[in-house]
Amino acid sequence: MGQCIAVVSGKGGVGKSMTTCQLAVTMRRRGYQVGVLDADVTGPSIPKAFGLHQQATGSEAGMNPVLTRTGIQVMSTNLLLANETDPVIWRGPVISGVVQQFWTDVLWNCDYLFVDMPPGTGDVSLSVFQSIPLDGILIVASPQELVSMVVEKAVKMAEMMEVPILGVVENMSYVACPDCGKHIAVFGESKVDEVAAHYNLPVLAKLPIDPKLAAAVDAGCIEDAKLPDAVGGALKVVEDRR
Repeated sequence: MGQCIAVVSGKGGVGKSMTTCQLAVTMRRRGYQVGVLDADVTGPSIPKAFGLHQQATGSEAGMNPVLTRTGIQVMSTNLLLANETDPVIWRGPVISGVVQQFWTDVLWNCDYLFVDMPPGTGDVSLSVFQSIPLDGILIVASPQELVSMVVEKAVKMAEMMEVPILGVVENMSYVACPDCGKHIAVFGESKVDEVAAHYNLPVLAKLPIDPKLAAAVDAGCIEDAKLPDAVGGALKVVEDRR
């Protein structure tokens, strides 16, 4: 196993799974063996983005991750359910146990494994930090006023678990005007730079709201989409750790 990077946020709705998918696709395009461990057990969205509908298989050796069209390895609760629209109504200890099994029992073969974390700092997040030897975390935030609280929660949890923070990615940073290309700050002026500076963290990328990219995810075609150049820039800090 190569590097294991968790993609986290202090709250939901900031596009953490979307960011995880873009990171994984970009690394795969660079020729690396890449995996995505979907730790958001009750709200799994990774298989949808990659158009995966088949169930995972296994043997005495362990569970096999499902391969996307370009060869990205994925494991998610949706790949274990008989019907992918069935809700996962499990208590915390069961969910935490499943996430641990995704690490210990899945036959990963990766240069980079991205862990798409659930929102917040609850049971599952704690289990990931305690049971998976993370090499670092990327914090995803959005430009809204809550960004300070979101980043602070993620930073404090990472510090408590003694996991290095690689930096902050601001998602939904702007919309590019289709006519003139001007960047429009839909959620107002960004606070991410000053918040990141307060914690001595680099801002690794500012990713736009892109309707075409959202449509590609809805269609299960994230691997065919044109991704923002900033995604590659965000990954430089990850590659430099090799």
